[in-house]
Amino acid sequence: MQHDPHPSQAAPGAAEFPHDAGLSDDEAALARRLGISGLSRREFLALLSAAGLSSAGGQIAFSDAAFAAPAPSATTPQNAMPVVLQVNGQRHALQLDPRTTLLDALREHLALTGTKKGCDHGQCGACTVIVDGERRLSCLTLAAQAEDAQITTIEGLADGERLHPMQAAFVQHDGFQCGYCTPGQICSAVALLNEIKRGDASHVSADVSQPVTELSDAEVRERMSGNICRCGAYPKIVAAIQDVHSGGAPRPLTWRYVDQSELTALKLAKEVADDAV
Repeated sequence: MQHDPHPSQAAPGAAEFPHDAGLSDDEAALARRLGISGLSRREFLALLSAAGLSSAGGQIAFSDAAFAAPAPSATTPQNAMPVVLQVNGQRHALQLDPRTTLLDALREHLALTGTKKGCDHGQCGACTVIVDGERRLSCLTLAAQAEDAQITTIEGLADGERLHPMQAAFVQHDGFQCGYCTPGQICSAVALLNEIKRGDASHVSADVSQPVTELSDAEVRERMSGNICRCGAYPKIVAAIQDVHSGGAPRPLTWRYVDQSELTALKLAKEVADDAV
């Protein structure tokens, strides 16, 4: 074998992390999370590569802190102002940047991460909370605007281990798939029933001058139109809301099976219409 007069230089850090060495602390933490044991560092990195996970400079950027829930912010921002929020029956005195939204105050300062940040433009409804009994998009609401108002988030609906009836109905009717929009959907649905109790009209109400006394599926869809479900669980969401509204009473079917003769008649009618065109 010929001697290489210009041996390649080892990459920085390679000596500190030889492939056959044991796992680093971060790698060991990730291995425990993944349920992996008994592998050398070389085998562990090969497994991560096969799984599509990357390592930068031989270091795995995972640790127990990455899996931990965010802690409330303890840093006082510049030009902070005192804001008192009443959230889920508890009083919180905060020092906030005047530009802090209610959404960021809940998530970043109170660690109430059930309220989700979706579009951050008030278009998806994932951040919906209940403020003084009414729906509010927390991403478009300054925290200072909600001072001393009664704020209810998804965390405040349940009574201990007992789910709110709307939460239980969503579970029973499979009113979600990925679940990201579900906290906003449920908060919006709870406030929707308050609107019906008050008789508030909507865009689809037959007579907006008269109180609404019946909650039709069309009313539910219109009133929930500001809450987007990208998984498409809308029929189940409507069913869950109607279940809570009716107290679990059975509702008449709004669909039925058609027989072959009806299908044939519909097909012939379509052919006639197409020929006429």
